[in-house]
Amino acid sequence: MVSASPPVFGATLPSSLRFTLEDATERHSPFLQQSTGPWLERMEPRLGRFAVIRSQRGELLHHVYQEAHLAGLPPSLVLALIEVESAFQPDAVSSAGAVGLMQIMPFWVRELGLPADDLKDPVRNLRYGCTILAHYLAVEKGDFTRALARYNGSLGETWYPERILGAWRQHWR
Repeated sequence: MVSASPPVFGATLPSSLRFTLEDATERHSPFLQQSTGPWLERMEPRLGRFAVIRSQRGELLHHVYQEAHLAGLPPSLVLALIEVESAFQPDAVSSAGAVGLMQIMPFWVRELGLPADDLKDPVRNLRYGCTILAHYLAVEKGDFTRALARYNGSLGETWYPERILGAWRQHWR
């Protein structure tokens, strides 16, 4: 689950974070579409362990790949995060109120998006989650353990990053 309280950025949200979310909305890269084939072929059977309908796996994996690359993240790490957070259930809602595949807290819509943004929409949820994780990775100067702990709201602890990295090693690498 993404941190339960709004991030502390000083007086305002960094414009770079808002720009990243907005800019990626319309950006499409031919490179992404050309290079996804082998990755999709490797990941599709792995996604079969979850209740994702076979005909929808390719589309979901394409969006994960695209959003991860736009945010500068390893797509397989994003898959591990989704596995731990929601088990690939786009309509998942946690007891703390986090929503969707990447378990985004609703305050992020107020911070980054538009009131009409639906966090249960997998593409929108991936955009938010990848943007937020990329921001935390920048804040933590590339330290995935600390960035993942921030994402979960457990900075200073390692149990959550260990779960994500364990799922990544076991299922997605």
